[in-house]
Amino acid sequence: MTVIRMDHVGIVVEDLAAAIAFFVELGLELEGRATVEGAWVDQIVGLEGVKSDIAMLRTPDGHGRVELSTFERPVAAGPAPWAPANVPGIPRLTFFVDSVDGAVDRLRPHGAEIEGQVAQYEDRYRYCYVRGPAGVIIGLCEELR
Repeated sequence: MTVIRMDHVGIVVEDLAAAIAFFVELGLELEGRATVEGAWVDQIVGLEGVKSDIAMLRTPDGHGRVELSTFERPVAAGPAPWAPANVPGIPRLTFFVDSVDGAVDRLRPHGAEIEGQVAQYEDRYRYCYVRGPAGVIIGLCEELR
């Protein structure tokens, strides 16, 4: 058996509306929202009595998707991961953007701050990390050629 395709990346957030606004500002398109609950959801996530609001967003090219979810129940057992980028298991998503500076400027009102600095690799790329919803590290990469 082999992988056919990667369907989406899922991120649990505390504030679904704010997370949607963040990713829409980045350039993703909202496909839809739903509330899910019942035995099938409990089976998937391995918890009982799950009720979750979800939103699915897609990249403009239609190939990548991000699922954002928040749980009404059960209540989360711990806080979001705000560890440094080198800690194993810290989620990181990277998007190519038309302008790193422009993307950072648009995302700042949504809580994004640069983790380090905008760096340039030779004459090929400008790249930086910002923190997105729930502490997820968002890589912003601009192709210079």
